[in-house]
Amino acid sequence: MTKRIGILTSGGDCAGLNAVIRAVALRGHHGYGWTTIGIGRGTLGLLARPVEAVTLEPARLDSALARQGGTFLGSTNRGDPFAFPMPDGSLKDRSGEMVEGLRQLRLDGLIGVGGDGSLAILRRLLAPSGLPLIGIPKTIDNDVGQTERAVGYSTAVAIATEALDRLQPTGASHERVMVLEVMGRDAGHIAIAAGIAGGADVVLIPEVHWRLDRVVSHIAGLRAGGRTSALVVVAEAAGQSDEAADAAVDAPGHGVGEWLAQRLAKATGAEARATVLGHVQRGAMPTAEDRLLASALGVRAVDVLAGGKGDRMVAWWNRQVIDVPLEKVVGRSRTVDPDGTLIRTARALGICLGDAA
Repeated sequence: MTKRIGILTSGGDCAGLNAVIRAVALRGHHGYGWTTIGIGRGTLGLLARPVEAVTLEPARLDSALARQGGTFLGSTNRGDPFAFPMPDGSLKDRSGEMVEGLRQLRLDGLIGVGGDGSLAILRRLLAPSGLPLIGIPKTIDNDVGQTERAVGYSTAVAIATEALDRLQPTGASHERVMVLEVMGRDAGHIAIAAGIAGGADVVLIPEVHWRLDRVVSHIAGLRAGGRTSALVVVAEAAGQSDEAADAAVDAPGHGVGEWLAQRLAKATGAEARATVLGHVQRGAMPTAEDRLLASALGVRAVDVLAGGKGDRMVAWWNRQVIDVPLEKVVGRSRTVDPDGTLIRTARALGICLGDAA
């Protein structure tokens, strides 16, 4: 009997998701003769009746799809199935409805593409159903445990690096300190990688405790040596150091990038400008690396299902694709190693991390 497998994308969007979907459907069809069902809007599509789903016909999954950003199936990063927000403001457990939606699709397995939070929810959701689940890691933050790379990270770094390439000449032209705030809800992977690649002078991440006076001192040293501008990269989760509030410069409601630019302008006497990339890092055409990773992970996910496994996540490790137990992934985020290669590289290049001038 022909198997039917489902795939959904959950959590924030990123580049490379369509390449994952394409790889799963093509591997299922060409390798095993399976039918792949794409579920719309992540877990939200399972609440609709009939369920929001489409059969992924291989003939329609050409190479152009792999080049497209976002996810054509749609996604969601809200609506916890076990505490779903209702119109009246109450919370309701709707997990049973979602499991019923999966049952109506008559699936033999599900591939979930998401970060650690999404994978944890999917694992809990499918536990009572007995439906095999294979996870594929995707997050621009690159903080999913047990994998060296997650889909979307390469593109986000490339975008942040390009932003630094564009900010440097305008900063130099006007003798300004240019502050770039990048995403990184809990980890500084994007900031440290883009900072090295883009030639930043300062990189601030949550994994390294930093102080504003160290950053000010470093910039002062650059100016004393003849530099008239500086590039600063800060992860959104880097925090506002240990500085006391300053009503004269602290604008309420602004993120760390704007806060830092205002503080540096006051402390150094230089003009400072903040740029917040935000969702620009998510919605781009995926890099070649993200397309390759997405394709390799998608193919392996189908092969793992074909091998009779479940409750696993496919991962990139030591230049190959492996699969690991989901229980070793959920709730264990991978942050930047303060003593790791990229941190050592940054220090060796003279980049200030805020813990020393």
